[in-house]
Amino acid sequence: KVNWGGKNELLRHVREFKPSRDEVQNVRVLLYGPVGAGKSSFVNAVSSAVQGRPSIIAAPNASTDGTKSFTVEYKTHKIRKGNGAHYPFVFTDVMGLESGESVGVRAEDLKLAMMGHVKEGYMFNPVSTLSQTNTQHYNPSPTANDKVHILVCVLNANSPDIKPSVLQKMREIREAARDLGIPQVAVATHIDLTCEEVQRNLKNVYRSKYLKQKFSATIGIPVNCIFPVKNYGQLLENEDNMDTLILSILKNMLYFETNN
Repeated sequence: KVNWGGKNELLRHVREFKPSRDEVQNVRVLLYGPVGAGKSSFVNAVSSAVQGRPSIIAAPNASTDGTKSFTVEYKTHKIRKGNGAHYPFVFTDVMGLESGESVGVRAEDLKLAMMGHVKEGYMFNPVSTLSQTNTQHYNPSPTANDKVHILVCVLNANSPDIKPSVLQKMREIREAARDLGIPQVAVATHIDLTCEEVQRNLKNVYRSKYLKQKFSATIGIPVNCIFPVKNYGQLLENEDNMDTLILSILKNMLYFETNN
């Protein structure tokens, strides 16, 4: 449930957030999912909600052709807090998952990323996994800050059918995260395009239970860990209800880190 009048309280919670472990300065949230799911747009939505104004810190793909990943490198996004400081959580965006063996990000690379072995700026190679011999981009001694603390599967609610080969890659990624003890949640983007009730009123966002149940059955993430969201898209200024929804999702994500 979302407390629609609680935006200021959510902002206070986010501003006061601190990682649960002293050795972690920044909680790393890794976003993955099929091509065109809206990973970069979600990062921008979070940044906009936290900063109270439209913000683009991750370049989104404005193309209508969602068959190829716009993001091709391992890139970490920080949200400014003021006075040159940043919030103690970061979002890592990666190349999208595609159907087939030699396209899209490799599940093996995401496993390495979760363990902290992938350095910033690594250009994903769909044909081969990052090698330990690649001293420029392979991190042999990752710190607690290099490792992933929360894994977020981003799905396009307007394209709920996922190809079997993509599902298999997602399963491998989820199993690796499970073995590493990394909390997992999912974000369903473009929920307003699939539900007329949400188009009319964003406060109806959690009434679309069928879609959450379908995603849960498909990807294996519990229904209560799947969060529907409407990204900002073409809006030129923030809306309180959208900010509140996104901030509540962020609060829930960070809750999983502090209780892991």
